[in-house]
Amino acid sequence: MKIIISNTSFVPIYLQIKENIIKQILDDDLKSDEPLPSIRNLAKDIGISVMTIKKAYDELEKEGYIKSIQGKGTFISPKNSNLILENANKEIEKNIKEAINIASKYNISKEDLIDLINIFYGSDNNE
Repeated sequence: MKIIISNTSFVPIYLQIKENIIKQILDDDLKSDEPLPSIRNLAKDIGISVMTIKKAYDELEKEGYIKSIQGKGTFISPKNSNLILENANKEIEKNIKEAINIASKYNISKEDLIDLINIFYGSDNNE
């Protein structure tokens, strides 16, 4: 498992860890039932406080991405299609908001923006 942390980011470190793990789960780099490093080992490996790792793991477990088994460790939860769909919707919403902001900046009408979406949605290459 590879965790990349930016000390210059305004995103809190626990969120960076959480987002790194979620991305690896969604990209299938981390598989269902794969063990995660212990909180202590991960903290030592990346030089971060144990409490920061614990906070990230707690949120991941609360959201259903990982599961803890007493005495055995922490594991990737089986893929949940609702969770994957929710993440896709969040990403789409973010990009739609950005497209709307750009369209507003250049006085592109809602209808023209919808036409663009329809053109790209129907195209074979979806670039």
